[in-house]
Amino acid sequence: MGVADLDEYPWDAVAPFAARARSHPDGIVDLSIGSPVDPTPELVARALREATDAHAYPQTTGTPALREAIVDWYARRRGVPGLTPAHVLPTVGSKELVALLPLLLGLESGDTVVHPRAAYPTYAVGAKLVGARAVASDDPGEWPEGTRLVWINSPGNPDGRVLGVDELRVAVARARDLGAVLASDECYAELGWDGPWARERVPSVLDPAVTDGDLTGLLSVYSLSKQSNLAGYRAAFLGGDESLVSRLLTARKHLGLMLPAPVQAAMTAALADDVHVARQKELYRARRSVLRPALEAAGFRIDHSEGGLYLWATAGEDAWESLGALADRGILAGPGHFYGTHFPDHVRFSLTASDERIEAAARRLRA
Repeated sequence: MGVADLDEYPWDAVAPFAARARSHPDGIVDLSIGSPVDPTPELVARALREATDAHAYPQTTGTPALREAIVDWYARRRGVPGLTPAHVLPTVGSKELVALLPLLLGLESGDTVVHPRAAYPTYAVGAKLVGARAVASDDPGEWPEGTRLVWINSPGNPDGRVLGVDELRVAVARARDLGAVLASDECYAELGWDGPWARERVPSVLDPAVTDGDLTGLLSVYSLSKQSNLAGYRAAFLGGDESLVSRLLTARKHLGLMLPAPVQAAMTAALADDVHVARQKELYRARRSVLRPALEAAGFRIDHSEGGLYLWATAGEDAWESLGALADRGILAGPGHFYGTHFPDHVRFSLTASDERIEAAARRLRA
């Protein structure tokens, strides 16, 4: 197994539906990919501009200011006190880390990587890259012997499922019984909507209520793409078990996986400011409040979606049929087939469209 054995990029299959949607008289409403459409905050862009004299190689480990900003952010926004700069590490976006983590941890053929049933496909890609077996399971009791890496994702992509403290504790205990690293993809953690998450912070796997102060075998992964509109900056980081972070740092030094110095400066500024994050969340909240009832009026049932950047919906038919009907209304979404084999009748709708385009989608769905 290896790079040559990877499948064709799945989004190419959506191209015919995109062409149909573009033919709508009022244009396409693209709700298929969660790429931010709102401006990068000026304070972040200013920090980037001011750091363009980047004549020296950047530090793989991150500048002292960036590492301190990540530590402070975990304490302030995620309820994780007590980390030090040795517990955290910047990454070149989160997707490269997800794909490369099995390699960086030394997994090989015969090992198992567990990921959610409704899952971002890169978890399985990372397993395939090293010849490991990928197993889709949300039940820790089903996680097999031989598992060396477990991915959890809360809030989930695509389904918006949020794991509470009790569920996280069970996952941590099972991963430790197996001797596996547990990596928690928390990139949507600022976007809690329904149930307790309308009032409470979405918990991190590093939260003391989950770990009892023991970070052994645990990693938390976060991205600034969603909360700060920095997808084009490739700005992300991880935190957790100091010994794991040290191992990953050594491997990343050898591979040259270093974040550009201006981006490190921009991240430092973004992590220190909560105001722009709150404003962005309110934009997504407003768009969600328009799109969700329109989908329900059009016959879709929304499942989970209590957090995150998407609405996970089904009209009780194969997702490709739903995509065709939506394309005829000028709306493009993502088919559940892309997120594993368990949800062929689901469709993922992203909230990353302008207010005007979300309103247009709602009108078309209600017509």
